[in-house]
Amino acid sequence: MTTSLTRHRALGCAVLTVSLACLTTACSHADSTSPATGSSGSGGTYAVWDPYPQFDDSSDWVKLLTKCGTDAGVAVKRTGYDTTDLTNKALLAAQQGTSPDLLIVDNPVISTLAEAGVLTTTGDIKLDTSGIEPNLLAAGQLDGKTYGVPIGANTLALYYNKKVLSAAKVDPATIKDWTSLTAALAKVKATGKKGITFSAIGTEEGSFQFLPWFWGSGADLTQLDSAQGVAALTLWTDWLKQGYAPNSVINNTQTTSWQEFATGHVAFSENGTWQLANAGKTGFDWGIIPIPSQAGGVAPAPTGGEFVTAPVQKDTGRYAATEKIIGCLTNADNALTTDTTLSYVAATEAVQQRQVAGNPDLKVWVEAVKAAKGRTSDDLGTKYPRISEPMWTAFQSALSGGKSPKDALTAAQSTAAAAIK
Repeated sequence: MTTSLTRHRALGCAVLTVSLACLTTACSHADSTSPATGSSGSGGTYAVWDPYPQFDDSSDWVKLLTKCGTDAGVAVKRTGYDTTDLTNKALLAAQQGTSPDLLIVDNPVISTLAEAGVLTTTGDIKLDTSGIEPNLLAAGQLDGKTYGVPIGANTLALYYNKKVLSAAKVDPATIKDWTSLTAALAKVKATGKKGITFSAIGTEEGSFQFLPWFWGSGADLTQLDSAQGVAALTLWTDWLKQGYAPNSVINNTQTTSWQEFATGHVAFSENGTWQLANAGKTGFDWGIIPIPSQAGGVAPAPTGGEFVTAPVQKDTGRYAATEKIIGCLTNADNALTTDTTLSYVAATEAVQQRQVAGNPDLKVWVEAVKAAKGRTSDDLGTKYPRISEPMWTAFQSALSGGKSPKDALTAAQSTAAAAIK
């Protein structure tokens, strides 16, 4: 158990880390909104903070929050924040003793908040997690404890342009590994089109897109410069050298990468479930295949998506109503509605099956999510960001021709190892 002094120090370090990050990002520092009072879980108002500022009080999401509060016998006061701002506010609120009752945060943030002593465990508030897919739940686990439950998940796969592949005489069903994918890209290039676009920008967005290839080689984040890791980065650099991918990938975000694909001149785009609606607006026929592993099969792609968590409260009697609200938000019917709204794959197999029945396009995404893993899984926790940055520095260096894949990853491993000591 974390002592109050230890927890205070951990919070101070976490807040300092976030504050330093804010020096280089446009973080807001508006006053935190303290949750209204209500004791022992009986009546009163419960504060909910989420990263969905795009949803107003008339949205289905806020209506669901309100209903779940009512069903639990309490009123809900909901506030939506930008994702980065939400993390800052959660840490500061915990330091000030004004944490909300429910906090919905991006899954890589869980380890930061848990390590700082901000969150309760699922055992503390008696949440049942037995039906949740283990690989998705793992993104919210640290040192053998689970902090919250996933609303759902998004991940990455390969969208393809049917017309471009047809002209190149490529059957997407034959793409099962790196060799067959690269051969397909060569055929596409021979027709005058680009083979593949992705995001290799020097941010977490780039790391998110590199991970399926890195993990798909069998590499491990604790050893960036393994032979497998070098093979993954060599795959990317070779694609640029051969003209199978445009040089623009070095600066591409996932949005600008998608815009390249939407021109109709690129065969494949590595992108996420969130582009499904945009895919229907491209004006051409498209399909989706999972990202292949080097030796065949589906590569583990990173999971995105949020967890519903319960911050620590002085009045532990509040946890009973909190558990009811979380249970309501994540039950099968409500999860289906919410995950459809957010373009997420559900966290339970039963709801996943209902999603596919309603939208067959989601079948590939369910397959990809089943193979996916959390970036902070394998007990990496807060070590992950200190590994990710050297990793993206490495692939930026290699793709721009500054270093060989081996040298770039050797330097990255040295930096990462020093940072996580």
